[in-house]
Amino acid sequence: MSKINYSVNLFSESTKDLEKFLNLFYKKNIKLNQNLSYEEFFENPIEMVELISTAIDNNDKFNIGIWISIDKDIFINITENNLDKIIRYLFERYPE
Repeated sequence: MSKINYSVNLFSESTKDLEKFLNLFYKKNIKLNQNLSYEEFFENPIEMVELISTAIDNNDKFNIGIWISIDKDIFINITENNLDKIIRYLFERYPE
């Protein structure tokens, strides 16, 4: 049986905004080579909470869009309006 990977997709109209956010978040130099998007996979969807929360909390500085996938071929747009509900849902659906 293959492992399910859950994903966070970040996108921006500015490569510099996205790189600056990722460099600050991960505390290391990340080069996107002019890509306007970044995708990261997680084995446990609870692990994505910190990334999506931080991106939303800093959206006024970086203007980054966020989509997550926790089911195959289904993507959910994360916004300030639905962040709390999505986080609660993740903890209910995937209790540790």
